[in-house]
Amino acid sequence: MIRLNVQTAKHTQMLDITAQVQKAVTESGVKNGVCMVFVPHTTAAVTINENADPDVVRDFTTEINKIVPWEDGYHHMEGNSAAHLKSSMIGFSENVIIEDGRLVLGTWQGIYFCEYDGPRSRRVFVKILEG
Repeated sequence: MIRLNVQTAKHTQMLDITAQVQKAVTESGVKNGVCMVFVPHTTAAVTINENADPDVVRDFTTEINKIVPWEDGYHHMEGNSAAHLKSSMIGFSENVIIEDGRLVLGTWQGIYFCEYDGPRSRRVFVKILEG
């Protein structure tokens, strides 16, 4: 298992981690298999989305903040219920096929770490399975 360290700078942020995940795949030497990406935090997530146009990220973060506003009468005493909800909605893991040593992603796809309670120092675990 490979551990990636991610530093976020904003309360809500999407960071493209595709290059770091690909580097982990390359360094593993696995040519064909599956790459699992897992976020071990309850207020962060991981997703695959377009990485060509930065407006997609801006639209995504704007809309998720409308769907789940930061303050909305939540009862969780830490005050970050919105972050927990967003993380569960987006999800904590992604699986990507590895073919010929490369992540199999669509032309415009990238892997994003999603921060919903930042800024923070975070971890992402990458597990590469040969097969």
